[in-house]
Amino acid sequence: MQIGYARVSTHDQNLDLQRDALEKAGCERVIVDVASGARQDRSGIEQLREQLRPGDVVVVWRLDRLGRSLKHLISLVEEFETLGVGFRSLTEAIDTTTPGGKLFFHIVGALAEFERNIISERTKAGLSAARVRGRLGGRPKKLSEQKQKLLQQLYVSKQHSLREICELMGVSKTTLYAYLKG
Repeated sequence: MQIGYARVSTHDQNLDLQRDALEKAGCERVIVDVASGARQDRSGIEQLREQLRPGDVVVVWRLDRLGRSLKHLISLVEEFETLGVGFRSLTEAIDTTTPGGKLFFHIVGALAEFERNIISERTKAGLSAARVRGRLGGRPKKLSEQKQKLLQQLYVSKQHSLREICELMGVSKTTLYAYLKG
């Protein structure tokens, strides 16, 4: 059985184009999701997992409808493969039920992993070079050392409420507690 999966990020977006393409491709059922592609805990994906049986084929209109990151897409397609379920993307003409489609998808996955490794190596090299030059990276401190001392004094004096201290220093309660802790 071909099971379609359609997703939009918000309720304002329209699913008609995806539904039409999936029905034209022969999907007997279409599962609809309204959630960001970046989220991995989508109810539609869970519903899809529950309905899949060996021999089924998951069909999407476009790859980005199933997941935003290639890493997530690859893990989902590998999960489908272990369940004996195929995968088709209509726009990209990928079909893992054929040997050529499987090969193509694995080549894309290998290239994506290679790219991730290169980016990781470049990032590590850049951070190392910055450290040699005395840059530690990370987010700049919200408060200078003088303001941190003032914050400590205001807190210890107990003459002001936490809300007042936060307003005076221009920080949230979470930031205030982080400075008191550190």
